[in-house]
This record gives sequence, structure tokens and C-alpha cells, in this order.
Amino acid sequence: MVSPATPAVNERESFLAVFDAITADVVAELKTYNVPQDGIDHVKNMLNYTVPGGKLNRGLTVPSALRSLLKRDLTKEELFKSQVLGWCIELLQAFFLISDDIMDGSITRRGQPCWYKQPTIGMIAINDAFICEGAIYRLLKKHFRSTAYYPELLELFHEVTYQTELGQMMDLLTAPEDNVDLSKFSIEKHAYIVEYKTAYYSFYLPIALAMHMANVTSDAAFQQAKAVLLPLGEYFQVQDDYLDCYGSPEVIGKIGTDIEDNKCGWLIVQALSRANAEQRKLLDDNYGQKSPENVKVVKSIYEELQIADIYHAYEEASYERISELIEQIDETLIPREMFVVFMNRIYKRKV
Repeated sequence: MVSPATPAVNERESFLAVFDAITADVVAELKTYNVPQDGIDHVKNMLNYTVPGGKLNRGLTVPSALRSLLKRDLTKEELFKSQVLGWCIELLQAFFLISDDIMDGSITRRGQPCWYKQPTIGMIAINDAFICEGAIYRLLKKHFRSTAYYPELLELFHEVTYQTELGQMMDLLTAPEDNVDLSKFSIEKHAYIVEYKTAYYSFYLPIALAMHMANVTSDAAFQQAKAVLLPLGEYFQVQDDYLDCYGSPEVIGKIGTDIEDNKCGWLIVQALSRANAEQRKLLDDNYGQKSPENVKVVKSIYEELQIADIYHAYEEASYERISELIEQIDETLIPREMFVVFMNRIYKRKV
């Protein structure tokens, strides 16, 4: 059984200490392309605003998982390289979040205005998102080109990026803001969106990167990892859906807008599967509307249907199910410990 925990302070501080080196690498690349100083200053400001402000669980998982895989402390070089890979994931996260905030018309992110909401930024943020993505491959080339697993790193980042974009596409197609049609929503559609939009890049990617660094080549090992990490990613996203509705903006660092944005989230698909005719009509009439009054109606239906209680039951069941999956892992292929650490970081999280 696993218990709640947070990343050790020294792990986080060590990881954050590398960010200046990451920024320096990106800036050095810009100079080779003769980027004027105002462009360099813009990129530095953008990276500092959009990349390191989150919980960093994805990035922190890479060195933690590598330590578990090697069953020893990391050398200075191993630690640095695994942290570089961790920051590549955080750059990927920034690429997705900058874009997602624009598409959703979001207001805040990580307790501050979204990047595109900055007075001098606006739609420049679209290109900034592309720069975040491009920086990943510049860093991989600089730090990993001489390694035997460099091709696998490139393939993995490209594959996971594409999978995430497919999940985002289905999220947008299922729930366009200007055409609310709850008949498009289903538990199955939500599961697809969650797997492709969140689970691969947030859960499978950091573990798979560490496995490549540890020279794990067994297909069976990667399949076992995926069998745990995709359900873990689903659990994480359902938590996120719950916190969007019930979490405090001061605590979670953003204003939840899933109801206003017509999102095919876990709460609404659960409500639709349980609503009577009158409740369904109220959901049809009020979901996806920007007015606080409409949102209040939807939340009142959630209360009538006891969706919060259903979520808490789901959380406990998921915890037990994923713990059992971890117990089934063949430790001759991969250690269970790294999955326990990952689970610890998200179980009953509040932000």
C-alpha cells in the first residue's frame, strides 16, 4: 500500500537549480541563429514565466525513476542528464499549457495570469509555445546525441506529443464552446480524451525516459509500465476535473472553467449517466454557458446527484486498483518502487 507524500524539498531544489543551465542552453542556441537581443530577452522572460512555476512532478519523476531503476544513487552526470530530460518534459508541458489556455480562453494559470493574457503578449504566445517545443529537441541534441538511446528519446517525444495532440483534438471536437451538445459526451469518450491528452505525456513519458537512460530494452518492461501508468493518468485527470469544480482557486492556482468551457469532464459524464429527465434538461440548458447563474445550476445538479461523494468513492477504488497493479509488476524487469513514488505524489492531492 502507498501513502500520501510530496517530493522531497532537496529533490525539488536540485531540480530547480538546473533550470538556469537549461535557459542558458536555449539562449546559446538563439545566439547561433543571430537572434536580436530583444528576442533573446523575450524568450528568457517567457521561459521563466511559463516553465518552472508548476508542481514539477513530471520532471522530478525522471531522476527519481532512474534512481529506482539503477538501485543506487545517481552519479553527478546521471543526475544532470535525467534532470535535463525532466526539464524537456516541463517544456513540453509549457507548450501544451500555453496553447490550451488560448484555446480555452482561460484567465489564470498557476496562480497568475495566463501567458497570453500578459499586456504585451497576446497571440505572440502561439509562437512562444512553438519555441518551447523546439527547445526540447535542441536540448536533446546537445546533451544526448552521443548516447546509444538518442533515437529512442526523439521517437518517444514525437510519439507522445502526437498522442497528446490527438487527445486535445477529440476534447475540442467533442465539446466546442460555441455548440453545446451533451449527447456527444460519454464515459468512453472521456476515457479516450484522458488517456491521450494526459496519461501518455504526464505519466508514461517520464518513466519511459528513465527506462531508456537505464538501458531497459525489454518490450515487456515497457508494456508493464504502461499497464500501471495509463490508469494512474486517468486517476490524475479525474482528480483534476474534480478540483476544477470543487477546488479553491487560491489553492489550485487557477480558476476552474470546465463547466463554462463545455468540457467533456468526468463530473458531467457521471451526472449525465445518472440524471433524470428534469435534471438532464437543466444540464442541457445550462452546461457550457458563461453566466455564473448557469454554472450555479449545473453545480446544484451535481449536488443533487452527490457527484462529490461518487468521486471520493472512485478515488478510493482507483487507489486500490492501481496499488494492485503495482503489486503485479515483475520486479525482474522493473522495480515497483518508482510507481509507488509516482502514486505518492498524486494520491489525494489538493492542487
